[in-house]
Formats: sequence, structure tokens, C-alpha cells
Amino acid sequence: MQLDFHYYATYCAAALAGYSHEECMDICYSAQFVDICTKTFLQRIGGPLGAATTQLQLEMMDARTDAVGLHDITRIWASFHFLPYDLNAEVKGTKKYRSKYRLICGPNGKLVGETVELAKDKSLQAVGIAMHIMADTWAHRYFAGTPSLVINNTNRHFYELKTENGVETEVKVIFKHLPGALDDLDNGVFINSIYQSGENSIMNLGHGRAGHFPDYSFARYKYLPAWADYKEFIKDNPTEYYSAFCQMVYAMRYLRGEEEEFKLDTYATDLVEPHRERIQSIMTVRRLDACDDWREFGESLTGQSIDEFSVEKYEDEYRNAAVEDKEGTFLGKFISAAMAQKSMVTNRIYKSGSKLAGKSVEADK
Repeated sequence: MQLDFHYYATYCAAALAGYSHEECMDICYSAQFVDICTKTFLQRIGGPLGAATTQLQLEMMDARTDAVGLHDITRIWASFHFLPYDLNAEVKGTKKYRSKYRLICGPNGKLVGETVELAKDKSLQAVGIAMHIMADTWAHRYFAGTPSLVINNTNRHFYELKTENGVETEVKVIFKHLPGALDDLDNGVFINSIYQSGENSIMNLGHGRAGHFPDYSFARYKYLPAWADYKEFIKDNPTEYYSAFCQMVYAMRYLRGEEEEFKLDTYATDLVEPHRERIQSIMTVRRLDACDDWREFGESLTGQSIDEFSVEKYEDEYRNAAVEDKEGTFLGKFISAAMAQKSMVTNRIYKSGSKLAGKSVEADK
């Protein structure tokens, strides 16, 4: 998912869950900040590098893919962007293959529940992080947060499913490796990672082989994922993103005490229903981002203006705070929540018998 959903749509979901405008801003900022908090950023503000929740392209180009390097990559991407669906999934193959297969992301897995529970009675930053992760389980379904050709690769059988004048058509998606270029929606050309035959190449991380296509809310497509022996799968993002939105509203109602317990595969559909047509209309327009429409929707819900996202917003507060006061700053609270989440997921992966993320270390250490 992108800024439009992680920031503006998360604001809307938080508002429908009952949070105030100020709380919604903290939550949606934290949700989007998961895509910003790199080691480079943390180094710039003097923060702990272990709190990184994503990696810059330049960082990934220089990333090691030996065992230690893969541990670091997997801890970041599996914890925050490709939360594993079933760490005990039964699958034929070698132990190494099983370990990678079990990292395939999907919604409503056990770790989703643990992620939400981890944010309970914690900071609004923890709530935002949990919402980013929950949303991504829908967008990144069928891909894994570790470099793997045999899991994440796709081939040229990749078609966008369009409906025009009531007629569904299939349009072949053209992928090109042009770093820094934008996707060309008019001509159906999308930027992806370059094919690398090495199993652990960084180019085979997550949905890199499918580019940004899985992140678009309008996208309906069919393709052949490597992990399924190139069996055809259909992905319907408008439907799944709506489910993600409704689940986020339900989860945040639980986190603020409006629901007694959090249950998987449960959604605040009744609460969202009055806005369903508007939300679905935002999600189905074919464009690079839907920020403006999500912003207008959010402002109509609260009657307040939503600030544009700014990376620098809380930098000085953290950088200028005394060492003993940093934990109480906005970014300090984000860092604490991020380290707790990474520790929890790494621990679960390690206890499942996989060494892909290395050993777990308690967040407070």
C-alpha cells in the first residue's frame, strides 16, 4: 500500500473508530512512518538502528545477503510489511524451503492477532504501526518478506482485469526495470525489480518482481506465483482493500476499548456501511494515488483539516531532547513500539524452527 491508504485512509478508519482528530493524526502519521523509518533516517536523528522498519533502495543495494544480512532484511520486512500468515504451514519440500514458504504473508493469521494485542493499552504510535501491518497483510498477500526466487518470483503471465461498459477484459501487464521511473497506467507499463536467478538476491524480496502493482487499490489481476508452482491466482484489490479498511476500524475500536476482544476475520462493516459507496469509488479509480479523495473524505468525517505528511515533523523534538527524555517524544514512542513489534515477530519466527530472521532479542535490550 501507499501514502494514500497508510496515511489518509488510516485517518478515516481511525475517525470512524471514534478517535479524535488529534489522535487520528498521530495514528495515521505513525502508520505512514513505517515506510520512512530507515537506518539512514535513524542515524541522522541519533536513534537506535535496530528500530528500522523499512529500507531505502540504496540501503538494499548495499545489503549483504549472507546469513547475517538476510536476518536483518527478514526482521524488517516480515515484521512490518509481509507479516507471515502461518508459521506452521504444512508444505512439502526441504526444511529451507518450508522456512521460506511459512513466511508468505496473508490476512487473518495468528500474528495479526498478536500484533493488535501488542498495541493494546500502548501509545497511539503503536496503534499506527499495527494498522500499517494489518493493511499490508491484505495488499501483500501471497508474497514473503525475505529474498526468495522460489517464493516471490512471477512470470510473464500477468494480466490486469478491467471492466469497461460492463465487459471484463484482460490486459497483459508489461513490466520493466527502470529505477526512478513512474508506472505508466495509460500504457500498462509498470516498474519492477530486475530478474536475478540467485535465490537470495535482494531483487527477489517481497513483491519486487510485481513492482508496485499489488499496492494499487484499483488493481484486479491474475498471475502465476512461484510458490504455487505457477498455478494461476486472481487478486481483487478493491474487495480486499475494503475488507482491510473495515478490519482496521474494528481493530481500532478494540484498541480504544469499544470492543471487548479482538477476533480474527471480524470487520466493522455495519459502521462503515453508510460510507461504502464513497470508499469503493475512491478505491476503484485507476490512478497512481488517491490521496486527495481520501483526504476530502477524512475531513468530511471530522470537520478538521488533515496536514500533509512531513518526514521532518518530529525530527527536532527527538534530536534536541535529553537522552533521558527521548523515549517520551513522538519518535521515541514510535521507536519503542517498533522494537517491540520486531522483537515479537522475530521471536515467533525463531520459535517456529526457522533461522531466517535470526534469534529474537527482547525489545528493552
